[in-house]
Amino acid sequence: MFYSTLARTRRIAHLGSSDAAGTAPRSAEVAGVPPLTLSLSRLELPLVHTFTIARGSESVAKTLVFRLRWGELEGLGEASPTPRYEETIDSIERFFATFRFPSDDPYRLETILAEIPVAARCGLDLALHDLIGRDLGRPLWRLFGLDPQAAPTTSFTIGIDTIERMVEKVLEVRTHPILKIKLGVGREIETIEAIRSVYRGTIRIDANEGWSPESSVRILTELERFEIECCEQPIPAGSPERLRWIRERVGIPIVADEDVRGAEDLPRLIGCVDGVNVKLIKCGGMRAALAMIHTARALGLKVMLGCMVESAILATAAAHLSPLADWADIDGPFLTADDPFSGLQYDPDGRLRLPDRPGLGVVESAPSRSTVRS
Repeated sequence: MFYSTLARTRRIAHLGSSDAAGTAPRSAEVAGVPPLTLSLSRLELPLVHTFTIARGSESVAKTLVFRLRWGELEGLGEASPTPRYEETIDSIERFFATFRFPSDDPYRLETILAEIPVAARCGLDLALHDLIGRDLGRPLWRLFGLDPQAAPTTSFTIGIDTIERMVEKVLEVRTHPILKIKLGVGREIETIEAIRSVYRGTIRIDANEGWSPESSVRILTELERFEIECCEQPIPAGSPERLRWIRERVGIPIVADEDVRGAEDLPRLIGCVDGVNVKLIKCGGMRAALAMIHTARALGLKVMLGCMVESAILATAAAHLSPLADWADIDGPFLTADDPFSGLQYDPDGRLRLPDRPGLGVVESAPSRSTVRS
């Protein structure tokens, strides 16, 4: 790995001295590798608006913040598990209550991250990558060899509500060039017609498994006149051939979300969808997301880089990979009202602006309460 080689080079050059800002003295490495220690803390994020999709609603997002110490350095991570994938904050805390690091070298990612449940692995993966970037004094996009100027414009999500209220929400962000409209509970045609009457930008839609194959074809055929860019997960996950059946009958591109968690799920979707939504919490972090992105490219699928409702930690981590994506849906910081973390920024047109600080480049205004230590 490139940054492992860079780490060794920097350590030879700087043993016994202090590294760049935000990094630890190298003298401790002469005596040995400092231990990795992990603490977790719960974070509640009030939302600007109650957020509703086809499966339910929330007005406060609950996530888990990871703090990984290594000598004088600390890496930040986050997990925002969802019961949809049978993981919760409680289950992650239970796992790490008995977890012991198989290595104290944060560069041994494969060894450390093996055999960890997906959402738990996501939080630790982010913290390890942040720690490595801070140790090397480089932002992660640079370590991945990416061009921050290639970061795409993100969509802004409008949750399900009455048609009148959804139009009001659209008017609040009318200058944003891309909106994602949540559907799946009825009145889809009327909803998009009302939104399109006040908004001329790009519209993506997401049914979150809310339709049947037959209703998907009927609804999407009617929606084609509104110039919809793509539709995410129209039907319940688990039936790729039904997605193929829909795709063969409509003109709107189909993007799989709930139907794909990791790279191993992608081959069965060949010919069934046009693209896939990659989410760090869904696949297990940045390392797994890179595998998904490259596998999707090899299979001829487009890539959307998405997020849950989460803090700037997870959103910024996803943004570091965004130059590899066709579409970005990294709008978590837009949806929260009081996030104690900051990192990713947005240009006035919604284009992602990646931080130049080492690692994730996330800073914290007020630490949250620690609950579990490893």
